[in-house]
Amino acid sequence: MDRFELARVVKAARARIAPGDVGLPSGPRRRVAGLRREEVAQLAGLSVEYVVRLEQGRGPQPSAQVLSALARALRLERDERDQLFRLAGNSPPLSGRIETTVRPSVLRLLERLSDLPALVLSAKGDLLAQNPMAGALLGDLMSWPDGQRNIVWQRFLGVGVTHVAPSPEEDEATAQQSVGLLRTARSRYPHDPDLRSLIEELIDGSERFWSMWEEGRSTTSRSMRKTVDHPGLGTLLLDCDTLLLPDTDQSMIVYSAAPDSHEAAALCTLRAATAP
Repeated sequence: MDRFELARVVKAARARIAPGDVGLPSGPRRRVAGLRREEVAQLAGLSVEYVVRLEQGRGPQPSAQVLSALARALRLERDERDQLFRLAGNSPPLSGRIETTVRPSVLRLLERLSDLPALVLSAKGDLLAQNPMAGALLGDLMSWPDGQRNIVWQRFLGVGVTHVAPSPEEDEATAQQSVGLLRTARSRYPHDPDLRSLIEELIDGSERFWSMWEEGRSTTSRSMRKTVDHPGLGTLLLDCDTLLLPDTDQSMIVYSAAPDSHEAAALCTLRAATAP
């Protein structure tokens, strides 16, 4: 690990990004070019202290998950991301491993969807990014701890998305889809160690997951209707469409509602609350 060169690269990347590029207000009294450390920490789901120590060349060796989060927050292209990994003493993601870095162009698209809740998932259900509308609808899912920021893990071993309140039929269908998602991922990435560890942890910790896993079904993310029990807006039945990003095997999940419906009015309320 080259701590001092890693620190230099992170600071330089932070200075290149304007707040508006990542959906943050610029403000008239900014003393630094680019993003503040606090803003990088917020975007990457890290503590401010961690980012400070990293930029001072005295932090611990970052994990692959932390490096992917930093690359996403700093809008690094693939070559820049690989350099970040190497400076941190890690091997860059290889072919045959699940991609967890979101391309800058996809992040820009996510930010442009300011009128609809949207989030990005990896091939094994890791939550990689969400826009402000998704945070207002579902809660700040990016605050889930590192290693637990996965919708399948949360469904079977965690608290899940607390604002989602499905009927028994909807719960069964989405649970089956979550398990099938991991079966499909295993068939595509049989040598991915993080995927293997996730499946083993779920089998050991959840009898329901193990039972569904034994059924042997595979699937990909499908569009469906989902029920959200929002604390301020009540029960909402929303269309949930999956847009595939084939070159990275990632998915963008977008929530919407029919015009003139109660749900459409609720989304308008959330839009107003999250507008810059």
